Amino acid sequence: MSKPILAIVGRPNVGKSTFFNRLVGERRAIVEDVPGVTRDRIYGEAQWNGKEFGIIDTGGIEPRTDDPILSQMRDQAVMAMEMADQVIFMVDGKEGLTSADTEVASILRRTGKPVILVVNKIDKMSQAADTLYDFYELGLGEPIPISSANMLNIGDLLDEIVKGFPEDLYDGYDDAVKIAVIGKPNVGKSSLVNRLTGENRVIVSPIAGTTRDSIDTPFTYKDREYILIDTAGLRRNSRIKENIEKYSVVRAVAAVERCDVCVLMIDGAEGLTEQDKKIAGIAHEAGKGLMVVVNKWDLVEKETNTMRDYEREIRSQLLFASYAPVLFISVLQNKRVFSVIDKASEIAENRKMRIPTSKLNSIIEDAVMMRQPPSDKGKRLKIFYGTQVGTEPPLFSFTINSRDLMHFSYSRYLENRIRDAYGFEGTSLKFVWNERRGAED
Repeated sequence: MSKPILAIVGRPNVGKSTFFNRLVGERRAIVEDVPGVTRDRIYGEAQWNGKEFGIIDTGGIEPRTDDPILSQMRDQAVMAMEMADQVIFMVDGKEGLTSADTEVASILRRTGKPVILVVNKIDKMSQAADTLYDFYELGLGEPIPISSANMLNIGDLLDEIVKGFPEDLYDGYDDAVKIAVIGKPNVGKSSLVNRLTGENRVIVSPIAGTTRDSIDTPFTYKDREYILIDTAGLRRNSRIKENIEKYSVVRAVAAVERCDVCVLMIDGAEGLTEQDKKIAGIAHEAGKGLMVVVNKWDLVEKETNTMRDYEREIRSQLLFASYAPVLFISVLQNKRVFSVIDKASEIAENRKMRIPTSKLNSIIEDAVMMRQPPSDKGKRLKIFYGTQVGTEPPLFSFTINSRDLMHFSYSRYLENRIRDAYGFEGTSLKFVWNERRGAED
């Protein structure tokens, strides 16, 4: 079983995201003084008194709206309530009780979930009594006053939260494979997440930039736990005008940092672009697993060897990440979408692979015999021995006589020999060259 889940709901701009950030200990949700900034369910994790739980931050609920985005935000919040073991209903103590609060309370009562009524923006606890009085009308029990911004009464609220969770739910996703779906806006990232999880977990819209936060979606496939991280589309800096979108790029990069495998989605009809290469570079530099997923393959006109030629073109442009497998899918037609998860699972295992020291040195000795190391001014590179010192990504340490003699081309040659022997598909390999002092020429 998974960790218990806490959903934070309420109408827009009552401080839900600020509270979420306080609980998870970082700015995982975008905070702006603009209603409607948090558009999707945002997942995080927190712990209190040794108990861990997941948290879902939701977009503000507008009970009566015809706006398509606001309507989907409301649907997302309702879905979050259904997923949660407990719900925090947050209201604004400064603004007081509103008709929208009353309508949200009605929605909450219909879910049948345990609800904690939290009155935010109470800067002085001594003045809380008069403010709280009106909120008893909601019929959701005793309101708890807090100030998320000033961290007032947060500890008492957390005591109440963990007290309401069943003890037998405490289980984690420590072994889950974390997959970040990255790419430019509007290439189908959210649609892929929705297809894989079998429900509309994230808002899907043809409007580029709909997903503004990185959204963690846990799910199980073939008896293995996964967490899909749908990220905001990464644009060129010159096209980022809103502060909100700037934050989204930061979140997407941070999502890469905390994932195991990156799925770079590109538009099959458009092909690999310069921006796609930059996004792939982010994953490569971070040492994450990487695959390229060509979406909308159904829209590409086919001839003999179209797929082979397409893949060759991608590899020729991603020479720094030639290890990344290339998959062709159509999310719209539900073709080969689960091959993405199968391949991500393989890549995750490859990132954990270890080569015994004896085997590694045997590979290097054979490589040196087949191709002499470079030399300069009569001095030739010598590789004394190597060992694998880390995983995720695999990290190798070699002792040599001179770092100056280790050319990039020879380093790449050794990497290719290691890959010939052990594969390591989908993961970069890192090398450390240690110079032995006093080494003979």
